[in-house]
Amino acid sequence: MSSRDTDFEFDFFEEPETQEASSRGDRTLRRPLGRPRGGGGRGPRIPRGPIRPSAGLTPLLRLLGLIAFAILIVVLLLLWVQSCQEDAKRDSYSTYMTSMKAVGDDSQRVGRELSDALTTQGIKPADLQKQLSNLVQQQELGTDRARKLDPPGPLLDSHEQAIEALTFRGDGLAGLAEAFRRTQGSKDAAAAGALLASQAERLLASDVVWDDLFKEPAVSVLRQEEISGVEVPDSNFIQTPDLASTRSMVPIWERINGSAASGSTTGTPSGLHGTNIESVKVVPGGQTLSESAENTVEASTDLAFAVAVANGGDSQEVKIEVTLTIQQSPTPIVKKQTIDIINPEETKTVVFRDFPSVDFGERRVMRIDVDPVPGEAKTDNNSAEYPVIFSLGA
Repeated sequence: MSSRDTDFEFDFFEEPETQEASSRGDRTLRRPLGRPRGGGGRGPRIPRGPIRPSAGLTPLLRLLGLIAFAILIVVLLLLWVQSCQEDAKRDSYSTYMTSMKAVGDDSQRVGRELSDALTTQGIKPADLQKQLSNLVQQQELGTDRARKLDPPGPLLDSHEQAIEALTFRGDGLAGLAEAFRRTQGSKDAAAAGALLASQAERLLASDVVWDDLFKEPAVSVLRQEEISGVEVPDSNFIQTPDLASTRSMVPIWERINGSAASGSTTGTPSGLHGTNIESVKVVPGGQTLSESAENTVEASTDLAFAVAVANGGDSQEVKIEVTLTIQQSPTPIVKKQTIDIINPEETKTVVFRDFPSVDFGERRVMRIDVDPVPGEAKTDNNSAEYPVIFSLGA
């Protein structure tokens, strides 16, 4: 085999040699495959440049980086938009509930004023009529305010029930005013009381509708919509449920209309009048305090005292103030509660709470005082003292 043949076979299996142009613009030198060099021998080999990555790889990486950055921006924008939507959604619920709280609180105030009017000693029928007419107007204004609100969609049904509750209150007030007007001068106290109670039942029904058909469903909606930090308002028109019973309405009507059965509306009432302290119990636990023995009372954040007051007379009594005093130094603890209405032979319980600063380990005296009612002759059972020692418990 000749030298020429050997060169051919060797060159055939070599990779093609290339050289990039220099910065001065030299042309690329390339030797064709299989072409023998002149002179029968190998000429000088042209050195090959370093192997570099493909020219298209860097732009591709840059493109991928830009795509990833764009995706990140889109994700962040979506999260921001979602957060804004959630904030706007929560604000709409919060704004609505704030408005409904104002309506409910105002209606509750109207109910409180109704109770005050019906339990005012010596109020005249004409004065009561004026007060009732004013309360009707106030309640109707509150109902109109609720109708103008724009609740979030999921609360539409609950909102309609709240309006229904408010409407019941307006109708009940108007019905009471009309019943008092129609029965003025009547001799049938039982019939008058029954008529008044039937109208007052609308007021009780309004509280049930508000709680069961507005408040509870609205709480469920907030939970389903994952809305936190928004409170559904309460509104209790009748703070004294007994006020809407025939048993209470008969003596109320008699007292307001000056019936002989309850004495005159002015001066000293006739008949037997009076209240007395039946018992004082510790809450929780139910321990009954003794006036003659030392009472060890375990103090806690839930500590309360339940004072039972009985009506020992034969007439309905109203606005009875009960005072609890713990005689300690330097500042005694004094708390007051009011019994709005108590019927003959009835017992009402008032509960005193929140005792964060009692003295521990020392004997103290806790005194209960019940204000005498008009015409009460026997008052020695209106006050009681209980020696107590407050302990921290186990």
